[in-house]
Amino acid sequence: MVPKVVIPVGYGLNCEDETAYAFEMVGASVDKIFIKDITEKPSVLEDYHILALVGGFSFGDHIAAGKVLANIYKFKLGDEVQRFIEAGKLIFGECNGFQILVKAGILPGFNGDYRTQSVTLVYNDSGRFEDRWVNLKVNQASKCIFTEGLKEVYLPVRHGEGKFVTKDAAILQRLQNGNQIVLQYAKEDYTPTMDYPQNPNGSIEAVAGICDPSGRVFGKMPHSSAYLSPYNHPYWTREKVDRVLHNEGGGVPFFRNAVNYIQREFK
Repeated sequence: MVPKVVIPVGYGLNCEDETAYAFEMVGASVDKIFIKDITEKPSVLEDYHILALVGGFSFGDHIAAGKVLANIYKFKLGDEVQRFIEAGKLIFGECNGFQILVKAGILPGFNGDYRTQSVTLVYNDSGRFEDRWVNLKVNQASKCIFTEGLKEVYLPVRHGEGKFVTKDAAILQRLQNGNQIVLQYAKEDYTPTMDYPQNPNGSIEAVAGICDPSGRVFGKMPHSSAYLSPYNHPYWTREKVDRVLHNEGGGVPFFRNAVNYIQREFK
């Protein structure tokens, strides 16, 4: 079967084309639908297996990055999102998509609650927009569907509000205990770090991405959709075949894992 992906677009989002291409590369069909059309007919989400929230600057990041669109998901699409998750489907968000997921309360999803915000993403400690490539350590104990088989990843970040923080220490402990911290910013040897610029924003516990308890809802700041070809790698001209020039970019497995999961579970 061919998994169906829906990518809501508009209002300042700008990564829909590369995200659609990524899913199509690994065998999915993709529809890009204007967010207003989804809010007017929320039942359209029932036709899809994967909901992908892309990067960009939704509503100009007014108030805070992703906050306005997060409220749309929470108050206008909350019931549909809840049913989508309960049906065993997947939700994926990166950069602005991740900001939306946490501010809508969809992540971290404790006890099946996908509407209560307990974590957020705030301004980078550097005080500026960070545009660089980072090493990421993958939590092998996580249930995250999107990172199956991955141990170490190298991806780009480009954000001004990427510092992950929790409401309190108890929330952080709960994320740790549940292995919901999926990705951490790391040094070259892939040990998690709080040091800048390897940790580009100052995220606590070097958090770069988290999932819900089921592993089916996943959000992260780094852009896997920006590394689909080996030629996207910043060092490909220098390192070439030895380290970089494989058949595909390092971001592709995130999308393949999602498609493979849907094909297994929705035969």
